[in-house]
Amino acid sequence: MLNIQRYLMNTFGLVVILASVVTTISKAAEVAGIRIVDEATGRGVPLVELETTHGIRYVTDNAGLIAIIDPDVIGEETFFSVIGHGYEFPKDPFGFSGKAITVTPGRITEIKVQRQYLGERLCRLTGVGLYRDSELLGMPANNRLQPVNGMVVGQDSIQSVLYRDKVFCMWGDTSRLSYPLGMFRMAGATYDLTDKTSNGRLDPQNGLPFEYFVDPTSGFARAMMPLAERPEGVVWIDGLAVTKSADGKETMVAHYSRRKGLAEELEHGLAKYDDAKSTFEVLEKLDDPMEWRHPHGHAVNVQDGDESWLYFGNPFPTTRVPDTLAAVQDIRKYESFSPLTADANSYNEWNWSKTATPFGAKEEFEWFNRKKRRVGEDRYLPVNSADPQERIFFHSGSLHWNAYRQKWIVIGCRIYGKDTLLGEVWYTEGDSPTGPFRRAIKIASHDKQSFYNVCHHDYLDRDGGRIVHFEGTFTNSFSGNPYQTPRYNYNQVLYRLDLSQLPNLD
Repeated sequence: MLNIQRYLMNTFGLVVILASVVTTISKAAEVAGIRIVDEATGRGVPLVELETTHGIRYVTDNAGLIAIIDPDVIGEETFFSVIGHGYEFPKDPFGFSGKAITVTPGRITEIKVQRQYLGERLCRLTGVGLYRDSELLGMPANNRLQPVNGMVVGQDSIQSVLYRDKVFCMWGDTSRLSYPLGMFRMAGATYDLTDKTSNGRLDPQNGLPFEYFVDPTSGFARAMMPLAERPEGVVWIDGLAVTKSADGKETMVAHYSRRKGLAEELEHGLAKYDDAKSTFEVLEKLDDPMEWRHPHGHAVNVQDGDESWLYFGNPFPTTRVPDTLAAVQDIRKYESFSPLTADANSYNEWNWSKTATPFGAKEEFEWFNRKKRRVGEDRYLPVNSADPQERIFFHSGSLHWNAYRQKWIVIGCRIYGKDTLLGEVWYTEGDSPTGPFRRAIKIASHDKQSFYNVCHHDYLDRDGGRIVHFEGTFTNSFSGNPYQTPRYNYNQVLYRLDLSQLPNLD
């Protein structure tokens, strides 16, 4: 009994001591700030990391701010290395990129960085703590747009369309704080393109006010395609598109895939959005796992003569179907874009076909590496505008007509990049949605990290298409780098691009 009494007394005393220490530290803490700004624009830059010589890393929030409370840093001259993901600070004579500064409580020190690419990083769109450091520094909350609900801390791969006067968004695997496993059957949200606070058009540079479809019990984002009767596996949706039913009503459709993992597919087919349930339901199951006649990648509406089509690609369109719900459901209506003739040495005479297998960037890249092609026949392997000897293999992305450039433009992620496997973002353009796409320019890059499934949102274009916006999934996955950037890892980051700054890519 005596030992138990002593244990309880010691334990109680330890708790009191710890509580006292925490209270004292909290009261004594003072916050210092660093703001990273784009030298050209003066705007705060998100996702810039500063690292001290003793390994402390700080990451800027959406306003480009870092809040520092570390007593070993505050008031001490400290050298901060700059890791900018496309933004750089000049190197000193020893090759170190960074600056020694003394951060002072109650003050914000500014560091200017130089943007290396045309793409300007605006903000992180998903997850929590979007303005975490701004809040710690007591900065005013003007114009901060954030998700209004959902309890989401991470999201993978955007699909979005304009549907019934709102932007309708869907993401793949979605993370939460309360458990390592999140939700794997598509999260969804909507937002309005009208800024209700100013009665003007929504400006995405400060974020997007997602309103998630949530589980009423937990408050966490809920499954948009539950498939409750088939609980095994994850469910991914792509090829999200809006078409017309026989009675002329807007109808949202997509391709779904229920999978055991990245490789094994358990089933796939067509899905249709049920407005009453606010979920996707199976419209038609496709029995053949090799069946390509369905929506995929990102959809775009294309007018070809008198006929309206849905083109599907990721990023280059290799499949199309007439723009009606009836046609989307009829595999006989689908066409592939491919070379109609091919022999051991070349492929040529590209056209739409109802029988040929789609032929995209992956197939063309394989031909290129085997050197079984003739010069001038390629459509989806643009040369690097800075190095004509290098071809750019697009892994994913989206295609849209751009009124400013008077071109079909593609913004996408490169695979097998020089900076990182999946972290480079490239731009190319052509006179037709099917190309050829001759030259490409790098517009963003990410240091030893991935930035995949890039998507340009044409409904966010500004100034007649001169300003465009694109986002992608920022993560360490597939990069070979074990480091996960706090709060940014496995989330969506938004960029904008001024097309007037691009060279002629003809």
